[in-house]
Amino acid sequence: MSPIEVQELASGVTAVSLKENVLRVQPLQRNHFLDTLYKYSKVQPHIGTEFEKGIQIRDILNSPDSEKLLLDLAVLIAERNVVFLRDQDVTFQEQKQFVDRLGRAAGKPATSGLHTHPITDQSSEFGEKAFVISSELNKKFESAYGSGGTYGTKSELHAWQWHSDVTFEPIPSDYAALKIREAPAEGGDTLWASAYEVYDRLSPAFQKFLEGLTATHVGEGFLNLQRAGIATINPGPRGAPEDVGTNLTAVHPVIRTNPVTGWKGVFANKIFTKRINELSKDESDFVLEHLFQLATLNHDLHVRFRWNKNDVAVWDNRSSFHAATADFDAEVYTRLGERAASLGERPYFDANSKSRREALGIAPPVARRAHLAALAAAVTGSKSEEQK
Repeated sequence: MSPIEVQELASGVTAVSLKENVLRVQPLQRNHFLDTLYKYSKVQPHIGTEFEKGIQIRDILNSPDSEKLLLDLAVLIAERNVVFLRDQDVTFQEQKQFVDRLGRAAGKPATSGLHTHPITDQSSEFGEKAFVISSELNKKFESAYGSGGTYGTKSELHAWQWHSDVTFEPIPSDYAALKIREAPAEGGDTLWASAYEVYDRLSPAFQKFLEGLTATHVGEGFLNLQRAGIATINPGPRGAPEDVGTNLTAVHPVIRTNPVTGWKGVFANKIFTKRINELSKDESDFVLEHLFQLATLNHDLHVRFRWNKNDVAVWDNRSSFHAATADFDAEVYTRLGERAASLGERPYFDANSKSRREALGIAPPVARRAHLAALAAAVTGSKSEEQK
């Protein structure tokens, strides 16, 4: 039984109809074969894992036990949102193969391949399946739209850059990998945030409220580039049969179940998510802003990565958000890399899935605050507001 029903709107946008009761897909389990070969550690409690030097993507791809290793990695990335691998001697062809095989190890549909970005330069040396991360390209876009906002909307709040990759596609990305070939001597870090933990920061009543809602995602910035004559939208298919057309618009559940972990996460991001469909505009704006603030203002659900040349980050777009830090002088330094993105399944919500904290037996944030308040009261002999 499928966890979603799909219907076509008159506009041609694919909508998601959520079911109350669905057959739960069992989460995947690590076989821990990876642990016998490589060492790694958590960067932050909720998000981020970094491998010690010695691991090479090429070795994993060529190993006779590659399927076991890729399954372990796929689950680890889904659980920890993002993993970091330093000093990788890997070609872009191998990088593409790596993310595609991660998705296949995790059970993505056979029709989902590698994403072709809607404004990819097909004459690039890396081919149409690459999205080049380039400070030089950013300057080109800023010359047309101005800097500091979503392609021309002036803002000093760089939190507008938080996003999950290509959520404007009906079939968005599951795994993505970025290799930085040239890093500035200072700055240019990337941050990731856990969508699992954002969900866990919501009250139970608000969680239930959101679980019945859908949101519209639009690649508005890329459409603006086409309108300005800077780029042309590739009509597709862009890596999956469903990812076609030039309106770059899709409808997804606000709360999404990651099929690898079986955990719930907030699936709404600052760049692409434009409105919650079942609410009025004012209500939608209010709710989305609250979700965005939970994701961007809680630094304890973030991890920040300082890039060196040839470092690779691999993340799960289903359950995380990320944003680059444009704090370096682009006239002095260059930041250059290539991202490959695998396409996964159509996003869905499974009513039987769990939150990350529930699945791992971790106390909810509110309960933990009450526990800390009780400890403080025991020390000071006074009662906190939460105890009164």
